[in-house]
Amino acid sequence: MDMQKKVPIAEQDPKVRAKNFDEVCLGYTKEEAMLEASRCLECKNPMCVMGCPVSVHIPEFIHKVKEGDFAGAFKVICECNTLPAICGRVCPQESQCEGRCIRGIKGEAVAIGKLERFVADFAMDKGMRRPHSHIKNGKRVAVIGSGPASLACAGDLLKYGYDVTMFEALHEAGGVLVYGIPEFRLPKDDVVKKEISMLSHLGVKIQTNVIIGKSVTIDELMQNEGFDAVFIGSGAGLPKFMGIKGENANGVFSANEYLTRSNLMKAFKEDSTTPIMRAKKVAVVGGGNVAMDAARTALRLGAETHIIYRRSEAELPARLEEVHHAKEEGVIFDILTNPVEILTDDNGSVCGIKCVKMELGEPDCSGRRRPVVVEGSEFVIDVDMVIMSLGTSPNPLIASSTSGLQTDKYGCIVADEITGQTTKEGVFAGGDAVTGAATVILAMSAGRSAAVGIHDYLSSKDK
Repeated sequence: MDMQKKVPIAEQDPKVRAKNFDEVCLGYTKEEAMLEASRCLECKNPMCVMGCPVSVHIPEFIHKVKEGDFAGAFKVICECNTLPAICGRVCPQESQCEGRCIRGIKGEAVAIGKLERFVADFAMDKGMRRPHSHIKNGKRVAVIGSGPASLACAGDLLKYGYDVTMFEALHEAGGVLVYGIPEFRLPKDDVVKKEISMLSHLGVKIQTNVIIGKSVTIDELMQNEGFDAVFIGSGAGLPKFMGIKGENANGVFSANEYLTRSNLMKAFKEDSTTPIMRAKKVAVVGGGNVAMDAARTALRLGAETHIIYRRSEAELPARLEEVHHAKEEGVIFDILTNPVEILTDDNGSVCGIKCVKMELGEPDCSGRRRPVVVEGSEFVIDVDMVIMSLGTSPNPLIASSTSGLQTDKYGCIVADEITGQTTKEGVFAGGDAVTGAATVILAMSAGRSAAVGIHDYLSSKDK
């Protein structure tokens, strides 16, 4: 074995997977996982841990994988990570733990994410449970939302002995893990629901179909329902648009709506009646992970699919793995291209998207070269659906219905970076509701930090 290279991991053939919603990556076998784990140098000063937002004890769990002690590896991971099967699949390891791996200096980094996934899947298959405290402290905490920030916060609050109730606006718990990430990247029944059921088994109460700000307010939860503290992890689900002509046409979706229809309303099933199945040619505007998810979903639903991105391929913000998979499957990339108008037919439905070619000019305030229009470069791509994937911001409902809760100019809740404490006493927040749209693991890190902040706050009240 060449120790400078990762043990290859099996994937579905691109031509096959482009027509189904089964998971692309098939995972390591026991033997493959142990072999890959043997590549770890077990550094005394592990840089990989510094690159992990939740500080998983990476060399320790990998050492146990190398020895074949998968149950022990699972126990190590669960000390810091509430959702290992999910993180092993969707975390941007290449820019975090694996990006710091010493092996990566002269070769390929250890496949930390794939090993984490293997351990978590092994534990779920064996019905293993996370260790937790059975001691209750008599205090109650409400957790708003059921996405990664909320799940991580709830999991850690349980360890401190709190009675935790989670409130979810939709009919299924999981937040973006359920409605935003496609089945082929993150299986819902086999992974997400099992991870959430583990928290339910440990004692988290989950109430769905509860819209905070409509069904009940945070003020009412604290004043009338007896909750001692509240964590807001409601994410950022309010989509952004370009403001160009034609955006209100039939056949224009936000990526948020499109993926929700597919993931939560099961548009990929043959008996589904959701209208996103009718598209034949789709344009996805944007270049992030969500854009890749939308494009690869549209492709699987039978459409010729284009990614339209105004900068160069080198500046695509999506993970390299997602771009690679999209290309393999047949997604067409229209790089250095920017939409200027969505064209409609006599019935008001999308029939094309007018674009201009771009070229890179001088760097802007972000440090990236600013795209500028190439004069006289207008052209039309014939499509019958356009999906806007330009980012999201927090829904203003919670902040507007809660007294004393401050937001910034972007609609994000103002909260302390370390503790998560907001401007309202007893109310904490973290994840996308505070930072705007970011990654699953960063949201989880914020949720864990807020759990410590809540514990310190409530403990101080007892003194």
